[in-house]
Amino acid sequence: MKACTNRSVAHYTDVNPRVLFASTEGNRLRQANFDWPDMTENRIKNESHRRTRSDHASETAEDYVEAVAEIEAADGKCRLIDLARRFAVSHVTASRIIARLTNEGLVLTEPYGPISLSAAGQALAERARKRHEVVYQFLLAIGVDSKTAAIDAEGIEHHVSPKTLAKMKLFVEQS
Repeated sequence: MKACTNRSVAHYTDVNPRVLFASTEGNRLRQANFDWPDMTENRIKNESHRRTRSDHASETAEDYVEAVAEIEAADGKCRLIDLARRFAVSHVTASRIIARLTNEGLVLTEPYGPISLSAAGQALAERARKRHEVVYQFLLAIGVDSKTAAIDAEGIEHHVSPKTLAKMKLFVEQS
């Protein structure tokens, strides 16, 4: 249920095409008709929001496995403190995320030992790296400066659909 207040009247809406008006001066409720947008438009918006929530859920996992792969490649091993510093989070936050990724079968670690990627983690890191590179190259191809493209690609890569990514890749290859 969604609520907003406007002076002396609070408006409550839910999924049915009615609005309940609750007077702040008493407990009286009355219903009024409400014109909802086209339901097809709502379904499209709902699907968009659902996909965005799903993208956000996998975003952290992708960022962390990608970081583990990069740190391992650069330093030979990845430690929890390396991830905490990279993402500017506390040791506890990084530890909780690594515990979650261990439970999901994406990383392997022992207490006080280095962090490495499982086969599934390596595959996810590679997919994320490739997607990031396509988005980054696309942004450069349309004239975005390299610093801005690097920053923007980090966010866009998690929310671009496979169809859009394919079009971006095609655009980069043709330019």
